[in-house]
Amino acid sequence: MPTLTGNAAMALQMTPILYFSRNPNPRLAVATARHLGAPVIYEFAAPLAPGQAEKFLPLNPSLRVPILAEAGGSLWEADAIACRLSQLVGSEFWRTGTEQPDMIRWLSWSRDNFMQACDMVHFERGTKLRYRLGTLDPTEVARGLARFRETAAILEAHLRRQNWLLASGLSYADFRMAVFLPYNDVARLPLAEYPAVAAWHDRLMALPAWATPFEGLDAPELPSVG
Repeated sequence: MPTLTGNAAMALQMTPILYFSRNPNPRLAVATARHLGAPVIYEFAAPLAPGQAEKFLPLNPSLRVPILAEAGGSLWEADAIACRLSQLVGSEFWRTGTEQPDMIRWLSWSRDNFMQACDMVHFERGTKLRYRLGTLDPTEVARGLARFRETAAILEAHLRRQNWLLASGLSYADFRMAVFLPYNDVARLPLAEYPAVAAWHDRLMALPAWATPFEGLDAPELPSVG
């Protein structure tokens, strides 16, 4: 964890600060913290906004959220933050025992497969239009949907056998795998074609911390897609 110096270190309180936005990976970090009941202060942040770089560069040189800032330094990247939050509360949500390799397997697979496919479609139908990054590319949507169907079939076969990715129950791997699904009103991924995946998503959405992670927080809504 990078060590902070000067004003950045002086500004930190004893209670960790979780800097976030409403985008997928920051949402993941907030949902994890709330699910764990982690002792953090939630602070909405936009490090790329004018005048914000000086504050956030010492915390994350890439100027992205989520960031977890503690008295001893800062940590960025949602997976690393989830691991740290689990440490803080003594939780096995981030597995540390014999199931850790299986959890890491699913984290790794999701990034290059299911999550990547979801991201391809969400970027075109959501991110591009929210932030005026260009027009929707139907070819990229088709590529993403084809990749989604290929990877969702693998996930479907696994989730027909058990309710969660790990045999022992809910873990951070489930949160990571599903990171784009709360935005499916925009992405319109064909979840209904995969009933076990859809049921798994429903189980996640029954968790308050996952369904409404920003409840009660000062968090401006995302720009509209229209």
